[in-house]
Amino acid sequence: MTAVSPDVTGGGATRQLPRVGKRDTRKATVIAFFAWVFAVYDFILFGTLLPEMTKQFHWSEQRASLISTLISVGTAVVVLVIGPLVDRMGRRKGMILTVSGTALASAATAGTVNAGYLVGVRSLGGVGLSEQAVNTTYLNEVFAVTEDEAIKKRRGFVYSLVQGGWPLGTLLAAAFVAIFLPIVGWRGCFLLATFPAIVIALLRRTLKESPQFELEQKLRTLRKEGKSDEARQLAAEYGVDHSDSAPLADIFRGSALRNTIVLSIAWFINWFGIQVFSVLGTTILTKGKHIGFANSLLLFIIINAVGYCGYLFHGWAGDKIGRRNVIAFGWILSGIMFALMLTAAHGTFAVVAMYSLGMFFLIGPYSAMLFYMGECYSTRCRATGASFINAFSQPGAIAAGAIITAMLAAGSNWGHSALIVGAIGTIVSGFVMFAARKVDTVEG
Repeated sequence: MTAVSPDVTGGGATRQLPRVGKRDTRKATVIAFFAWVFAVYDFILFGTLLPEMTKQFHWSEQRASLISTLISVGTAVVVLVIGPLVDRMGRRKGMILTVSGTALASAATAGTVNAGYLVGVRSLGGVGLSEQAVNTTYLNEVFAVTEDEAIKKRRGFVYSLVQGGWPLGTLLAAAFVAIFLPIVGWRGCFLLATFPAIVIALLRRTLKESPQFELEQKLRTLRKEGKSDEARQLAAEYGVDHSDSAPLADIFRGSALRNTIVLSIAWFINWFGIQVFSVLGTTILTKGKHIGFANSLLLFIIINAVGYCGYLFHGWAGDKIGRRNVIAFGWILSGIMFALMLTAAHGTFAVVAMYSLGMFFLIGPYSAMLFYMGECYSTRCRATGASFINAFSQPGAIAAGAIITAMLAAGSNWGHSALIVGAIGTIVSGFVMFAARKVDTVEG
């Protein structure tokens, strides 16, 4: 069964929203790309430097895993709050907030004195992690009403260029650590990471609000003034749904309900793989495949370069054959590749080849997933829906961390733990995706 993406030009509409010009569309796309790169850079920087922090503070492997899990708890709370906030305050202000949070998290982490402090400040990283939900909300709306026909026809592929900031941010973090760790130490690495985010925050102040949110603001103002009939008439003229309910309630109604549930479950389970193979990638290489830390950084750069190609492929394929199936098949293949890497691959070349293919099919489908999520919801609850699903990444990371911690404490090694939690979890998440509705997009 197929659901139609609720957007700004439903049946019976007599008015159209203002178009967004080519220059503004491309400017927003470029800024969103760099904002996501540096949000991921900060997020992955922690996982990359965790072995070094563990060494300085003399934490055991079990304690380090527990700290990572507790950080995921705090991050989940922060991510869950951001969506409804952005649906209230606006996309533009929300994007300034998220990238500012990235800068704050990096700066504060540099001053870490103990595990408790680290858990607190790294939880702020949830503001930066919310970047992808805010990006997909804003760009989904801008692409729907853009005058740039080239982008409009290939919106999924163009968004994959933006979402491809994940492997590039990961690659940048690994390269940055390889270059600067011997010079400034792990504290200096975090401190230097604040400056790019500050620049992006300043650039975002020049962006315009999306036409869809501006319309939603008008409808909200009319409802607050008691002019419900006028709000209903204005909504009908633009072909949008009129509702007095809260955005959080809207994502659990009608055609949105099924995808809210299915995508949340799929995202939760898939983050078993993300936590294991992306966030803790250097740990898997050093502890699971017995590769030295310096070499693991170099290999991780190569692996994530291949992962970026996965974003472009899945973004293109999603436009051609549908985003849901592309996501599902990609994750299933990813789990298989990681399982082969952990069990059958011997030697550096084989490990890098299998790990690279695993990342290609693990993170690549997120270029389709994020845009697909935006298509599932109407303007008034789009950021809430995307952030709600996005928030399930952290419970997934929490569960993965808790299971791995328990397995390590019971005597398991990193290789076996990564196989059970990361590889198998990724395969399961792919099969869950088949339960989601396909979404037919409607041009704005």
